[in-house]
Amino acid sequence: MTSTRFSENLIEILVKNNQLKSEQLADFKAQIAQGKDFEEVAKAMGISEEAIAKAQGEFFNLPYIDLYNQKVSNDILNIIPKDLAQNYQLVPFEFDKNTKHLKVGIVDPGDFKAIEAVEFLARKNNYRVEYFVITKTAFKHTVKNYESLKTEVKKALDIVEDRYQKKIAEEKEAEEEKDFEEVIKSAPVSKMVESILKHAVEGNASDIHIEPAEDGTRVRYRIDGVLHTSLRLPKHLHNSLISRLKVISNLKIDETRVPQDGRIRIEIGGKKVDLRISFLPLFNSEKVVLRILDVSNKVITLEELGFWGKGLEILNENIDKSTGMFLVTGPTGSGKSTTLYAVLNLLNKEGVNILTLEDPIEYYLDGINQSQVNTEVGYTFANGLRAALRQDPDIIMVGEVRDNETAELAIHAALTGHMVLSTLHTNDAIGAIPRLIDMHIEPFLLASTLNVVIAQRLVRKICEFCKEEVNDIPEKIIDQVKKTIVEVNPIHLPKDLQDMIHREDYKFYRGRGCPRCGDSGYQGRLAIVEVLSMNDDLKKVLENGKLEEIEQVFIEQGLPNMQQDGVIKVLQGKTTMEEVLRVSKE
Repeated sequence: MTSTRFSENLIEILVKNNQLKSEQLADFKAQIAQGKDFEEVAKAMGISEEAIAKAQGEFFNLPYIDLYNQKVSNDILNIIPKDLAQNYQLVPFEFDKNTKHLKVGIVDPGDFKAIEAVEFLARKNNYRVEYFVITKTAFKHTVKNYESLKTEVKKALDIVEDRYQKKIAEEKEAEEEKDFEEVIKSAPVSKMVESILKHAVEGNASDIHIEPAEDGTRVRYRIDGVLHTSLRLPKHLHNSLISRLKVISNLKIDETRVPQDGRIRIEIGGKKVDLRISFLPLFNSEKVVLRILDVSNKVITLEELGFWGKGLEILNENIDKSTGMFLVTGPTGSGKSTTLYAVLNLLNKEGVNILTLEDPIEYYLDGINQSQVNTEVGYTFANGLRAALRQDPDIIMVGEVRDNETAELAIHAALTGHMVLSTLHTNDAIGAIPRLIDMHIEPFLLASTLNVVIAQRLVRKICEFCKEEVNDIPEKIIDQVKKTIVEVNPIHLPKDLQDMIHREDYKFYRGRGCPRCGDSGYQGRLAIVEVLSMNDDLKKVLENGKLEEIEQVFIEQGLPNMQQDGVIKVLQGKTTMEEVLRVSKE
């Protein structure tokens, strides 16, 4: 998909298939002429990768196939070596032994080197090959089946167990323990760790938990905010895994009495990821948690995060201000940093100097000066903020307001002509104001500096590939929706939802479960939010010290609270009521 002529042909097919609107055509061609990636431009314009794959198939006169609906055995996959499959992005998915008819899915049918490699293999084995176009996502999903996490770890485990049993048979107990320590430093345990990390990254996990259990070691992945047990290993391997992780983190192997933290950068499957690693001593062992930070991830937009309507308008208005404070609140893992990065991406222009103080740096943004705080050497948010103010900044992002000193410095920076973005741990947007006052910030100063407060949580999105309407809705859910949604000012609701609420024709959806979402019914996450704007009424309340009236001012602003925003997204078919109730419990 690199040649200009091929791109033009593909664009014509997309227009013919009603995938690309005529009003988008000129913009699409202009972006391609600038050298932008075809698939990225198409995605930004709402064209699915399935539509692109079908257009490629039409151009090359090849059929399209959805490999997510194909169960491919290891025997068939191994007809084409794994390295060749990964290098050329193609996989065999069906084979008839009698006729030697081999069906192969290929991501880029214009890659003639890939075709050559398969044809060479076919001539050698007398295969008759038929090609199908597949999407890149389907390829990644299928190629994982070459070896699953459990089969990869089992191979390494068999080697360790075999050596371990031989030592038991040959040597005394004291010597056996010593020799086993030698075994665990060798390749098999390294391979286990490598497999655990690789499958976590490929499965879009945000965290890996490796923890001792009564009957062994449990490995859990957090995917879309929920922990899933992925693997169980023998108990005697636990210390070996811990030691290996300490080695790659450059931490002390023999220190097991105090917590240790480390950070490394590795590359897995072409992705650069940072691993933030935390070791915690338990009663008779250690637990390790690895936070996966994909530094190659692109910053998503506020709309993609889940902001819409009047709330989004207020955010955009406040982003354009040159001074004041922009706060995002919520618990750990609620997407606060992601929202701030989306805002920074909008503010990142040639004429402004942007500095960030972060712990940790989760995304790297070109053109922004990002600094990692380090409390071990006394480099805190407060100290960093003092230094940042001497760097002639226009905009400062402080990862978190944790204490009185940082709060006072942030307010001072906002008062002296800077825009300050930060996060705070409170349950809702309203709670940010009394929390800052508890940090000894005067209410009248908040009235002068605070521009907007956002509160948010992350809910799992319904998988688009197995989404279906739910017919039998429990009456209590209907009542819950009526009770919640009726309080929203209809002016700020989309017209289709106003009509739905007026007719009481509520529609609910769920994910049936499919291979794309790991049979969970969910894929990806979005934010449910509430936005509190510092308008004239709120300023008067703060200046008069009448904090009990803040909630009434928020209601009068006519914006949905977090649970209401969640219910709106349920009715829009983006998530489920169970998810909204799960994350918005007080």
